[in-house]
Amino acid sequence: MRARRTTIRRSRLIAAVFSLLGVAALAASGTSAAAAPSADTAPSTASVAGVTSAVESLGVDGTAWAVDQRTGKLRVLADSTVTDTGLAQLRRTAGHFAGAMTLEQVDGRLRTLLSGGDGIYASGRRCSAGVNVQSGSTYYFVTAGHCTDGLSTWYTSPAMDTAVGPTTGTSFPGNDFGVVRYSNPAVPHPGTIGTVDITGTATAYVGQRVCTRGSTTGVRCGVVTALNASVNYGGGSVVTGLIQTNICAEPGDSGGPLYAGDKVIGILSGGSGNCATGGTTYYQPIQEVLSAYGLTVY
Repeated sequence: MRARRTTIRRSRLIAAVFSLLGVAALAASGTSAAAAPSADTAPSTASVAGVTSAVESLGVDGTAWAVDQRTGKLRVLADSTVTDTGLAQLRRTAGHFAGAMTLEQVDGRLRTLLSGGDGIYASGRRCSAGVNVQSGSTYYFVTAGHCTDGLSTWYTSPAMDTAVGPTTGTSFPGNDFGVVRYSNPAVPHPGTIGTVDITGTATAYVGQRVCTRGSTTGVRCGVVTALNASVNYGGGSVVTGLIQTNICAEPGDSGGPLYAGDKVIGILSGGSGNCATGGTTYYQPIQEVLSAYGLTVY
């Protein structure tokens, strides 16, 4: 009997110990779960604003950044020209604002897309006309500001024997839009993008199906991947408030239109990659330039 009572007491003691250990383990697990944030938790607005300001203040040439609406984090792209020092600065910034920023390296170089060939021409420069617009009975076309910057007259061919007209407005950097007036009545200016009759403008949204048309690559389509993106092209040329897409482009496409159906959305500023391997492109929203100069599409 004594042996049996001893065995029972031991069993009860062991059960009590395991019971206490079990409660302790559950409590520790519960505390840990409460303290550890989910990997999918979006960062605070303040931390995203802070990291955005920090990235901009670094001034690293060859970078682009925008808030990823899926994660709420600032997504920073670094092209092939970013030095090890620049990458280290960006990584330190990401570490300082833990969970608020991602950093990705991309092939090629972020650039404004200029080249020789056909399109719209000025001295030593080729771009693409964006969309035809008007103010009263005066007609213009919109293109990229880095195209019109410092150039006074535009032509229809590289021989520069048929003038279109003069540059009447440029905003670059900061923005990236320019306006050229049609002064030659022999140059037609229909209210179309290729064969698409444009009836108005639209505001971009993430996930929107869009197309672009350029003098080098023709028509290409994809989706809007971010809004309010910023790009540092280098040499102090930073452009903000851009639409980001996964559409490719090539030199000479700058200034070409971004559109959805019969609505124009933006003007090509620049990008990285190419149409052989894919790329990322950035567009100046069209409404800003129309508002700045009192213009309308037709």
